[in-house]
Amino acid sequence: MLKYAIAALVAVPVAFAALPALAEIERTPSPAGAKVYFIEPADGATVGQTFTVKFGLENMGVAPAGTDKAATGHHHLLIDQALPPFDQPIGGDVMHFGGGQTQTEVTLEPGTHTLRLILGDMKHVPHDPPVYSEQVTVTVE
Repeated sequence: MLKYAIAALVAVPVAFAALPALAEIERTPSPAGAKVYFIEPADGATVGQTFTVKFGLENMGVAPAGTDKAATGHHHLLIDQALPPFDQPIGGDVMHFGGGQTQTEVTLEPGTHTLRLILGDMKHVPHDPPVYSEQVTVTVE
């Protein structure tokens, strides 16, 4: 029995080495001059614990996730997070607005927080080149 367990352990690395490399995710092109930004809040704003966040977009259109239409995407809001990898679907604790929403209400604990927007294509993957906003810092009272 032990010799089979050892053989199985030795075979595992060989099996993984024989697997083909994962295919790179195809990214949707973004048009020149595409820009996503915050309409509100402004950088440095002091806000209440619940506040409105409005998204702006130039040189692209907003479309719900799953919509295959050139020069469109949907918003994702990052709160107190770094930008996600650009070659993978946007996931994690990012707020997804796959319905094509252009604003939301956010409730945060008192203190200083950072906000950033990034546009995702129909598959939630950042465009190529990625379209993301400047980081905005807010103080929540």
